[in-house]
Amino acid sequence: MHTELQNRTVLVIGRSGGIAGAIVTAVRASGATVIVASRNRDALADAYGEELTVESVDVTDEASVAALAQRLGRVDHVVSTASARARGRLSDLQPAAVLQSLSTKVLGPILLAKHLAPRMPQDGSFVFFSGATARKPVPGMLAVAATNGGVDAVTRALAVELAPLRVNAVSPGTIDSGAYDALGEEQKEELFASRAARNPAGRVGDPDDVVRAVLYALTSTFTTGTTLAVDGGETLV
Repeated sequence: MHTELQNRTVLVIGRSGGIAGAIVTAVRASGATVIVASRNRDALADAYGEELTVESVDVTDEASVAALAQRLGRVDHVVSTASARARGRLSDLQPAAVLQSLSTKVLGPILLAKHLAPRMPQDGSFVFFSGATARKPVPGMLAVAATNGGVDAVTRALAVELAPLRVNAVSPGTIDSGAYDALGEEQKEELFASRAARNPAGRVGDPDDVVRAVLYALTSTFTTGTTLAVDGGETLV
């Protein structure tokens, strides 16, 4: 158990399942009070019931973020997994989708920092989500790569501007979190087998791999401005 999180309040922004759900479970097990928020408050309420405080927020809307900060008052840590991926090759990319991706993962952290940092203790922290495509882009992931690169830059800049508050990012590679389920079971298995064969770690990741990095970022008081790669070496080959 990470005792550093006992009696702390952690805001987790994102969906109820997958990586966000695993983070919520782990942070609660570490003794923290968890508040969850997303654009779809009803889905969170259905998933968590009365176990957690459930809030609504659109991280791309400054008024929404400001209102959330006003309702919450003090929080100790903020974790945002919010994303809006704009996959597709250059010829197929639509500006609106690219802007939505950038607004969610790059503008979103800026707005969260602007309105929540003044309400956080000096030993508080932010954890944002980048991705392996920032370091190793592949065809069809141009906008995702640009977005994740933006997250990494924002993380470093905020770590300097908000010091001594800490700001870090977690950068997953291929994680079996449900994000690939839309491919269908057969295509998903083929993709995972191919990536596991090339990956130095010899497998794809699971949500627990990511959760451990998030807990480290939340509790390591001498780590800031860093992007933690959780990709099994995927970006090395």
